[in-house]
Amino acid sequence: MRSSEPEHEDTPELSEYARQALEEFLRERSERQNPAVIEENWQLSQFWYSDGTALALAKEASRAAEGGKIVCISCPTLYRKLKELECHNEVALLEFDKRFECYGDEFIFYDYNDPLGFEERWKGTCDVVVLDPPFLSEECLAKVSQTVKFLNPKFIILCTGAVMEPYAQSLLGLRPCKFKPTHTRKLGNEFKCFANYNMDEFCS
Repeated sequence: MRSSEPEHEDTPELSEYARQALEEFLRERSERQNPAVIEENWQLSQFWYSDGTALALAKEASRAAEGGKIVCISCPTLYRKLKELECHNEVALLEFDKRFECYGDEFIFYDYNDPLGFEERWKGTCDVVVLDPPFLSEECLAKVSQTVKFLNPKFIILCTGAVMEPYAQSLLGLRPCKFKPTHTRKLGNEFKCFANYNMDEFCS
């Protein structure tokens, strides 16, 4: 004889902790399958570019590379915009956040504390490097600069806080540009763009 009680009463309910864990798992799975929905992780000091900034940087990097290789260091929104534009350049993303493994072979795990800890085949092979180090510190930029020098590009574009200007000059020989990168969220620090060439002639 069947019980007259509703069947759903026998269905186990998830605890609040289990529910949150499930939601986090589903969100991360969705992000891996669809890079467009990957959200900033402030614990990793991630701040996404505005669409206008990503577009301007993507066009300039593609123009400067002239069909050559572009490496994006810690700037996944720029990488994504380059792919959206279907540029004909070979592009790689050096990034710590493994959620971006969804980009396949073009994703290269990168930890600035191990600035040369990736494949030797990239040494001296790229034409343009765009970097946006995760932290506004001399130590961080110094380590990422080792990566840039290893890659040995013809053109270097750095997006970082204005307070990093002395180190941009001393570590990589970069000069400030008129172009001001903006982000999807308002940040407390002023950001500037630096380059080793007259970027103002092409992007302002």
